[in-house]
Amino acid sequence: MKKSLLAALLLTAASASAAPVFTLSSPDFNDNALMAKKFAGAAKGNASCTGENISPALSWNNPPEGTKSFALVVTDPVGAKGLGVDHLVAYNIPFQRTSFAQGELTSGKGYTGGKNSPGTLRYHGPCPPVGSGEHHYNFTLIATDLPANGLEQGLTREALFGRLKGHTLGAAGLIGRFGNG
Repeated sequence: MKKSLLAALLLTAASASAAPVFTLSSPDFNDNALMAKKFAGAAKGNASCTGENISPALSWNNPPEGTKSFALVVTDPVGAKGLGVDHLVAYNIPFQRTSFAQGELTSGKGYTGGKNSPGTLRYHGPCPPVGSGEHHYNFTLIATDLPANGLEQGLTREALFGRLKGHTLGAAGLIGRFGNG
């Protein structure tokens, strides 16, 4: 009897100390897997933009305690010949939200748009140059203690990160890969 009580107490203590992990996932691709062509950018006159510019669905669980809003950035760190490309800068996402449906980030609804590298305020899918191999697209969701209406539209990723300094509570990430031959 003493052994079962001790085991129960240890199990309870272990589960109480293990906080749930903040995670980001997509039903459209697994972490570090290839993304479908439809998620790639579509820009007339750009042969590297071979897709339909549909944003993938995303969902998240277990945000840190005290989260009041989220920011989401999608970057290609080796794009632009190593200078990096920002495909999405989104913020003021309400803490009650737990997902974006497929195509929703392309529509620009449910968040405040920041300025991405192509100069838009919405999702712009991958457009890696032909022959440059597979690029890695980092989806990073940041939990903040800022209210969901606290930041003005049009911030670049760098400006957003400057405003978030001292207000982040945690982050979750997901990587999708895409290449054009």
